[in-house]
Amino acid sequence: MEQMTSLLAQHGLLLVFVNVLLTQAGIPVPAVPMLVVAGALAAQGEFGYIALLLTALAATLAGDVPWYFAGQRYGHRVLRTLCRISIEPDSCVKQTESIFERWGAPSLIVAKYIPGFSTVAPPLAGAMRLGLPSFLLFSTLGALLWIAVPVALGAVFHAEVEWALERLTELGSGALLTLAVVALLYAGVKAMQRYLFLRMLRAARMTVQELRELLQGEIPPVVVDVRSDVVRRLDPRRIPGAIAVNMENAAAALEEIPPDRDVVVYCS
Repeated sequence: MEQMTSLLAQHGLLLVFVNVLLTQAGIPVPAVPMLVVAGALAAQGEFGYIALLLTALAATLAGDVPWYFAGQRYGHRVLRTLCRISIEPDSCVKQTESIFERWGAPSLIVAKYIPGFSTVAPPLAGAMRLGLPSFLLFSTLGALLWIAVPVALGAVFHAEVEWALERLTELGSGALLTLAVVALLYAGVKAMQRYLFLRMLRAARMTVQELRELLQGEIPPVVVDVRSDVVRRLDPRRIPGAIAVNMENAAAALEEIPPDRDVVVYCS
């Protein structure tokens, strides 16, 4: 326990900076536990609150700004790449686009607290051509909110945090093994859910060539584009003749489609 406390006390701000930077860079490393511990150490006088907040803020912006410029340059391709490595890749793109489309730049204030949206929000803002001053303003406000809450919790419950660190120290490698097993089980469950979902969809999917042949037939299918408005603006290409449908009002948009026509749906 003394060695752990000493390490955090001597290099606490550096550890906070690296941890937060890795999180904002898209690497699935949780930063909130480190911020809680740092808040507890700040309450014990190991370092100042202002220095802690500025360190975490600098790391957050250092991770977010490059993604913003990547979104400006590469657009929707960056979003798809990030969502492929997320724990919920099937809902990542749609969820993040819907949030930004509805709330715009102010959504960046709460982005850090929305799973999946935290990493994708900066490149999405860049892809949507949000101005750099607005991006920095809302990202800074969001970062301060995200940092302040766990730091405040650590400061208020610093005695409890110290007790938890002592228990972890007593457990030694067993604590790390337990945490690793829990993380692997969670990742395994999500991977199995995704596998079963994709296997179910394979029977209902068709290739580009199959769709082309159907469209050239006597009774072509109705093609429905259910991509969000954000994606349609970022990538205006579409299948010829496709009907753009908003998922929130899909039933009304499809009322005029004859019931005997096949329907082909495509999304992000």
